[in-house]
Amino acid sequence: MNTFFNFNKKVLVALSMVIFFSSEVSVFKAQTHSDNVQNSISGTVSSSFENTKKIRAGLLDVGYAELGPATGKPVILLHGWPYDIHSFEASSALLAKKGYHVFVPYLRGYGTTRFVSADTMRNGQQSAVALDIIAFMDALKINKAIIGGFDWGARTADIIAALWPERCTALVAVSGYLIGSPKANENPLPPNAEFLWWYQYYFSTERGYKGYKANTETFNKLIWKTASPKWAFDDHTYDRTAKAFNNPDHVDIVIHNYRWRLGLAQGESKYDTLESKLAKSPDITVPTVTLEGDANGAAFPAPENYASKYKGKYAHHTLTGGIGHNLPQEAPKAFADAIIEADIMSQ
Repeated sequence: MNTFFNFNKKVLVALSMVIFFSSEVSVFKAQTHSDNVQNSISGTVSSSFENTKKIRAGLLDVGYAELGPATGKPVILLHGWPYDIHSFEASSALLAKKGYHVFVPYLRGYGTTRFVSADTMRNGQQSAVALDIIAFMDALKINKAIIGGFDWGARTADIIAALWPERCTALVAVSGYLIGSPKANENPLPPNAEFLWWYQYYFSTERGYKGYKANTETFNKLIWKTASPKWAFDDHTYDRTAKAFNNPDHVDIVIHNYRWRLGLAQGESKYDTLESKLAKSPDITVPTVTLEGDANGAAFPAPENYASKYKGKYAHHTLTGGIGHNLPQEAPKAFADAIIEADIMSQ
């Protein structure tokens, strides 16, 4: 009996070892598979943003990143100044994994986007930039999309939602309602607000134009630091975006944008009708989520001052934890969640 017991005991020990090592191998294989899938996703996202596509759209050949399933609901994400498409790299990956079809174009004057004609005015006025995105949607045969953005991108998204609501399923706008006009900008602001706009006045001078042209990367890195004072970005993160400022039209577009806002540079007459509509601060009726960071070092309107402009389903979130002006890159999950929230509101 003892021999039989000892034999069974040996068999049980052997079986236990087999089961243990089998389970360990299974866990290892599962973990390896998971890591490989994650690395594949990360690699795809990185490749999409470093090796952009290009499409002829209106006045531009637009460079853009694209990721997510072709059958997914379209999402268009728009960057601002002085940033680029990499502001949305992490949030785009999250949205793609949720099944959204994400497009992130370089605005005119950034990255791989180029004007088709050398004769086209290097115009930075708000309606021209908005029409670029409408043309981009037309070129890609996107009838309607969820549109999100910050800074110039939020203003552009606001304009599309206001003037072409049939093209905008839902809206996510960092810092809310940013549509303006040179006439409205004639009104002076309190001194602390004027102080935050110092670069607009610098850009209004010939010295500012020459200074920005000579020191673009250094200048924009300063803006990153002052606009997001608690964001500990590294040199690699900044340098990757700074490549987008090497666009041959970047300086002219930026300078014209800020001079036009102050009424110091002319726009183009073909946009006058659109600008007259925007000067009336049109309401936005599409479902909207607005976001703000608790450490935004740039000038921005108080959420309570613009909430009434959104007449459809609406929600606002102020993010805590030191989130600055480049909210999509500093808080990518919160931004992706806002896109999903706006989508749900539209259903």
